[in-house]
Amino acid sequence: MADTTAQGKTGTQALQKDEERSVGNGGRSTEVVKLATDKGRTSIADGVVAKIAGIAARQIPGVYALGGGAARAFGAVRQRIPGGKPNVAQGVSVEVGERQCAVDLNIVVDYGVPIAELAQAVRENVIDSVERMTALEVVEVNIAVDDIHIDYDGDDSKERQLQ
Repeated sequence: MADTTAQGKTGTQALQKDEERSVGNGGRSTEVVKLATDKGRTSIADGVVAKIAGIAARQIPGVYALGGGAARAFGAVRQRIPGGKPNVAQGVSVEVGERQCAVDLNIVVDYGVPIAELAQAVRENVIDSVERMTALEVVEVNIAVDDIHIDYDGDDSKERQLQ
């Protein structure tokens, strides 16, 4: 990312510029909005960005689940507990700075889906959602495909044989 701090100004003062632009991934231009002003500062927690990224990744057809095997097993148990809610940030880790963030996703894909195309669609949706909702620049979205989901049309005997 280009240095957006003008000579003689602090980073906070540079953020106050309304029309400031930076070039992000793929040559896209993202507007830097006022996260810090003379009236106060807005900070966005890592968990907020992780939830946004998790929801955005799950919106793409072909993504079966997020998280590794142990995380998915724990999540399944957690959902069976009365009052238990799904963890939408499962399989997502983020690093959030003042103006930028990075996202790491662990996904399980449906069998037969072209993984490279799926990863690109997930990456674009996560970047668009996070940047639109938080005004943070997403510098990278790393995707690790941990497993492939094979649907046996409800025949558990075949699935048990493969485990």
